[in-house]
Amino acid sequence: MSSNLILILMFGGLTVFLLTGLPVAFVLGGLSVLFTVLFWNPQALIILILQVFDTMRSEALLAIPLYIFMAVVLQRSGVIEDLYRAMELWFGRVKGGLAIGTVIICVVMAAMTGVVGAAVTAMGILALPEMLKRGYDPKLATGTICASGTLGILIPPSVLTIVYSVTAQVSIGKMLIAGIVPGILLASLYIAYIVIASWLKPELAPSVDDAPRASLGERLASLKTLVLPSLIIVMVLGSIFFGVATPTEAAAVGVFGACIAAATRRHLTLSMLVASSGVTLKSTAMILWITIGAKAYVAIFTGLGGADALLGTIQSLQVSPYLVLAVMMLILVFLGTVLDEIGIILLTVPVFLPVVRFLGFDEIWFGVLYALTIQMGYISPPFGYTLFYIKSTLPNEVGMGTVYRGILPFFLLQIVGLMLCVAFPQIATFLPALMGR
Repeated sequence: MSSNLILILMFGGLTVFLLTGLPVAFVLGGLSVLFTVLFWNPQALIILILQVFDTMRSEALLAIPLYIFMAVVLQRSGVIEDLYRAMELWFGRVKGGLAIGTVIICVVMAAMTGVVGAAVTAMGILALPEMLKRGYDPKLATGTICASGTLGILIPPSVLTIVYSVTAQVSIGKMLIAGIVPGILLASLYIAYIVIASWLKPELAPSVDDAPRASLGERLASLKTLVLPSLIIVMVLGSIFFGVATPTEAAAVGVFGACIAAATRRHLTLSMLVASSGVTLKSTAMILWITIGAKAYVAIFTGLGGADALLGTIQSLQVSPYLVLAVMMLILVFLGTVLDEIGIILLTVPVFLPVVRFLGFDEIWFGVLYALTIQMGYISPPFGYTLFYIKSTLPNEVGMGTVYRGILPFFLLQIVGLMLCVAFPQIATFLPALMGR
């Protein structure tokens, strides 16, 4: 059977079964077994077993449960609530201030946990009612929360980044650090939009006279809530950037810092640790099952010649490399509306990366573009993940149509951020280059 037909059958079969709603891990694993038996050799099933053992022995993947555990402990420690109260004191009386503060808190949460669901849900519970109470336009309020909550995909520590690095076989440390500047760039675009929109259309963020007043002393005192989060961020990212610790070791340091943060707020109890461990176990098991299935699928896809067929097709096209890059980005945005980010990476990185190398693009830079496009998929209607996260926190008077309209300006801002990173690769590669010195 020709490689081109294998390419069509494997991607066609994958698309059909994913649309049925079957679990991603079992779709990938089942198709791997089916195509191996039908089109290769039953004895080649040993490849699938080898992929399982390769996943089990990966030291780099050990960072995933550690970062997830750190995120869950921080979420249950009360740190987020304290940060929101401090933000309200500083920005509550500024026009559009609650929305601006929400973006800033999401940046801090991204740097502490990297979990999108936690950020969107927490801000939906804490910030959304306050913004609606103060007369903020529901579209601005929900759009801000959905877009800012996805910054955890880009800003380290990001589980997505670790999975990409392991799959692409690039430096995890450099890949983590590469997301810092693009993440801050996106947050700055969001804040600029909120300020300009509130100035041009005052009804989007009306008068703040009813916001709580606070003296300078009270506001300065509230900054103490930033001490522990800042220490955790410095311990994790600083140790990676300066080469003091590997990303896995830095994750262990982050867990220690999260436990200290919980202990200072008297939330570090045995029941909390047991509950956090349970959540970590479930999340890690899901990721590793998808990892095993995807690695098996890609191994069979490559062995049957599908990867060579795809690369040959790309090589035969007489088009600009950036057009090929744009097509890959569009595919990722679409996949982001129907698949979780881990599945997207494990499925597409081994297929796309040979094309990226052939086109001469930097793999770290491409990884940042990867994160940006998946981030766009997360807020793309009608199936973007953050839209479902925030749905559980919406009051009765705010419908999903409002949310869909609210995220559109932020989706356009993400396109702007993506184009800036394409036009100026140094945005993504500047900090990783410093690490190499």
